[in-house]
Amino acid sequence: MVNPLWRNTEIRKQLKIVSKELSPDLVLTNATYLHGIFKKWMNGNIWIDGDRIVYAGQDMPKIDDSTEVVDVSGKWIVPGYIEPHVHPYQLYNPQQFADYAAQGGTTGFISDNLPLFLALENEKAFTLLDRMAELPFTFYWWTRFDSQTELVGEDQKFTSKAVGEWLERPDVILGGELTGWPKLLAGDDQMLYWIQKAKISLKKIEGHFPGASEKTLARMKLLGADGDHEAMTVDEVEMRLLHGYGVTLRHSSIRPDLPQLLSGIVERELNVFDKLMMTTDGSTPVFHKDGVMDLCIQIALDAGVPPIDAYMMASYNVARYYNLTSLHGLIATGRYANLNILDSIENPVPSGVISKGVWLKRDGQKVRSLDDVDWSVLPELDLDFELTDDDFQFSMPFGVEMVNDVITKPYSVSVDTNVERLSKEHGESFLMLIDRNGKWRVNTLIKGFATEVDGFASSYTNTGDIVLIGKSRQDMWQAFERVKRLKGGIVLIEDGEIVCELPLPIGGIMSDLPMEPLMEQETALKSALKERGYEHGDAVYTLLFLMATHLPYVRITQKGIYDVMNKTILFPAFMRGQG
Repeated sequence: MVNPLWRNTEIRKQLKIVSKELSPDLVLTNATYLHGIFKKWMNGNIWIDGDRIVYAGQDMPKIDDSTEVVDVSGKWIVPGYIEPHVHPYQLYNPQQFADYAAQGGTTGFISDNLPLFLALENEKAFTLLDRMAELPFTFYWWTRFDSQTELVGEDQKFTSKAVGEWLERPDVILGGELTGWPKLLAGDDQMLYWIQKAKISLKKIEGHFPGASEKTLARMKLLGADGDHEAMTVDEVEMRLLHGYGVTLRHSSIRPDLPQLLSGIVERELNVFDKLMMTTDGSTPVFHKDGVMDLCIQIALDAGVPPIDAYMMASYNVARYYNLTSLHGLIATGRYANLNILDSIENPVPSGVISKGVWLKRDGQKVRSLDDVDWSVLPELDLDFELTDDDFQFSMPFGVEMVNDVITKPYSVSVDTNVERLSKEHGESFLMLIDRNGKWRVNTLIKGFATEVDGFASSYTNTGDIVLIGKSRQDMWQAFERVKRLKGGIVLIEDGEIVCELPLPIGGIMSDLPMEPLMEQETALKSALKERGYEHGDAVYTLLFLMATHLPYVRITQKGIYDVMNKTILFPAFMRGQG
């Protein structure tokens, strides 16, 4: 991997800059900057050479013609914001999301590895990580310990060798999130071994404990969990803090909890802000129209959080929790030059952004984009098989009913499924999950998705398999064919005509577009679905979580229809015998 430290020759040069034998690349003079250790605003000058702060204090360096000197009088400088819990594959790809986030001052991600882990051998995945490490942006990673679904051949994919290789990387700084924690609690020694391996290397373990009781939190703490981002009430925040958890407060497209959590903490006068972090937890593109961590900081300010605490929750607190303060979260000698220049303390959207010493935004304008990443190492979606009439058989005695956008429960099917088209007078639709290699399929009905969607197909799922939904078998078939031609995407068909589509050419799960045009595509898709009866919060998350067995109560998976509570396959997948 790319070495995050500095070569000896670079360090020797930096020493000569401090002794004024050489000049730095950039000096910010008359700076008012936030110091996370003193928790106060300091005045001084910040010297930057390459990607490193070589000095921050009262002194001025030697200046020559190669030095850029910027007077930042009247500005407020804070560390680059860090998003501590990122799923950078929610239609967007990691590079494009980082490029967008950086313009709002978020210059560091701690990111999920699951799609890369499932799609690639480690050696190929690591080439992508190394390429992203070269960008003027900071990427750190998690490694998952389970697939978050019932995955065919999971034990061959999640091996101690494969997981161990991720844990050996210094840019992998935590294990989790532990969506499969019930297995761990029930005695899964392999997962416990991976946790122990991570802990030996001083890496954190992130939980996933929505609604967990105090006893469950205590047990998971004993098993090695360090933090959790699933608190939905102030009482749950307090309970996690009581048991020594690192608490990350969430503001996402399906759980926009941050305003009420912070307001409750302020009202209770809990002096715990230095123990808290914030996350947008993998929200879909349009949700980020108002920002990433800059949005979270604004919510904190609006809730009455003291400004210094609000900024530290998105910078120093994260770095301290993850043992990264030697490099991040602090404007001080030796750290990465990740700096946000603010026009006022009340507005966390910076007018200037420096990331690893590079100006990405200046005087309110974007001055540099992150270089493109070559995603060709990810296998493209090649649906080299044909559907047949036999695939469109829906004879299950029960189907899947949507409680909300992500929770599904079983229900008894009462409509006649031996028809070409279901009536739009009820909320039931055909539902098929089909293997991206054509080997198996799972057929049932879904209730509560929409009343007037004729044909809908998506390769955007948490395993990259294909979901088909609709009232019309023929339109579902045509939607599948369109996804095939696009080599990945989300397509809505009505009466044989394309209503809208969102291409996902990177592995069938990610767009190659910048965030702004991707937001337009997402908005068009969601509007079309809403017009046809989708009434829940986020249709993109519905697609992602149909297979997710960390949520109740019944799921459609590679192995078949799965009862989450009883951990059993109710109806197995049908093997197609081709692919």
